[in-house]
Amino acid sequence: MAALQTLNRKLSANPNDAEALYQRGMLFAKNDDFPHAVLDFDATIKINPTDAEALNNRCWVRAMLGDLNAALQDCDGALQLKPDNADALDSRGFVKLKLGQMQNAIADYDAALKLSAKKASALYGRGIAKLKAGNRSGTNDIAAAKAIDPGIADEFQRYGVR
Repeated sequence: MAALQTLNRKLSANPNDAEALYQRGMLFAKNDDFPHAVLDFDATIKINPTDAEALNNRCWVRAMLGDLNAALQDCDGALQLKPDNADALDSRGFVKLKLGQMQNAIADYDAALKLSAKKASALYGRGIAKLKAGNRSGTNDIAAAKAIDPGIADEFQRYGVR
């Protein structure tokens, strides 16, 4: 993978290149290599503790690894730094969904959708949370999410959410 080799070369030259660490973490996450992704996000945050995007992405990666309490702390940290971050609200909704906190997940997804109305992941997650909470209107959110991103259901299934 050429991108990974390029980033590894940059990091060999400068192990404290926060941008290269962040980009490599994103590449690892995109390829479902969550253990390596979390290490790169850890290093990025150590260099720049106010990097809300790195905190949000570490939140999501930790959620994928099942480290839900640490994930929640990262999402909360990202939102303290950047309160109107639709991605961090979406990630925190996902963590709360995985924790079984349906009403809290719905609230986070609602807030994400106020900022980004066509965010398929927030619509889908909110739909799942609504259905799990006994609210049949969740099927409308799921249909809207699939209209935006036809692969969203497969993506969530890959994340362990049905």
